Amino acid sequence: MSGLHLHLVGDNLAVVGSDLDLTIRVDSKVGGQENGVAVLPAKLAADIVRSLDSGQITVTVDDDGAHLVAGRSDFNLRTMSVDEFPKFEEPGGDAVTLDAESVSAALEQVVKAASGDDSRPILTGVMLAAEGDGLRFVATDSYRLAVRDLPGTSVLGRDQTVLVPSRALEVTGRLLGDAEELTIRLADREASFVVDDVTIVTRLIEGEFPNYRGLIPSDHPNTLVVDRVALIDAVRRVGLLARDATPVRLAMSSDGLELIAITQDVGQAHETLDSTYDGKELKVAFNPGYLLDGLEVSPGDEVRLETIDALKPAVIRSVADEGFLYLLMPVRVS
Repeated sequence: MSGLHLHLVGDNLAVVGSDLDLTIRVDSKVGGQENGVAVLPAKLAADIVRSLDSGQITVTVDDDGAHLVAGRSDFNLRTMSVDEFPKFEEPGGDAVTLDAESVSAALEQVVKAASGDDSRPILTGVMLAAEGDGLRFVATDSYRLAVRDLPGTSVLGRDQTVLVPSRALEVTGRLLGDAEELTIRLADREASFVVDDVTIVTRLIEGEFPNYRGLIPSDHPNTLVVDRVALIDAVRRVGLLARDATPVRLAMSSDGLELIAITQDVGQAHETLDSTYDGKELKVAFNPGYLLDGLEVSPGDEVRLETIDALKPAVIRSVADEGFLYLLMPVRVS
């Protein structure tokens, strides 16, 4: 699994890397001279190619190994067993083509909320679900929850859901920047994502995703509307004094919004912002990193923070776009 599988047919070079859970294939046009297959040590080969000056590189493979020549640089590498490398097979299922820009935005908004703790594999995935006439992305690490809807995007059957590893979607998202389309195939246990000449195949996560709908409060008595960029900047500034897991406190009233961070033996920070508030006076504390993650990916100029009290989940929504929701658990403070 530490190798890269190279397969040359004519002028098409297919390069495959895999750890069995995630497989990536890149197809490139090259000046092929003789068809063949080889497995090169991935990290070393990549480091060598990256270190070379731009321009042509010639790769020759024979019984003695691989020979890489570029300009005055000359490298010989031992190759690895071709027979031991897993065969690349694309999943079955119907191909569905989606707009790359909208999917890229959805992944940027949701993937961060997935857990990085492999001891809870269910939470390391992003759930794709059929929602109305569109597609819904959902992720949670039990501290925050992100939900994004793409209306008019049909990939799954009615009430169908799949759980895709967030790592695969993170890689896919990085490829979507300049692309126009994304092609998805969903099988029973695998999914593939094709962006231009790159194909990503991942195993789906088995198990039941948490009942996220039950986590979203149906009613909020308190609503704060504030400029999104101004709040982001204020949280970053005040957060400089939020050391060692210290939360940032938001004091909300009809007079405006005050942000407070207090770290014992270090200092404290205060900042006020203009805002519109409807509800009873409330002070609620959040992990500043998690709060920023939600604010930074919320679309539009203004956000709406909906709260119940200092201990129940709060919801961040865009004033201009109801298709995205970010739920955040408060931090208990004395």
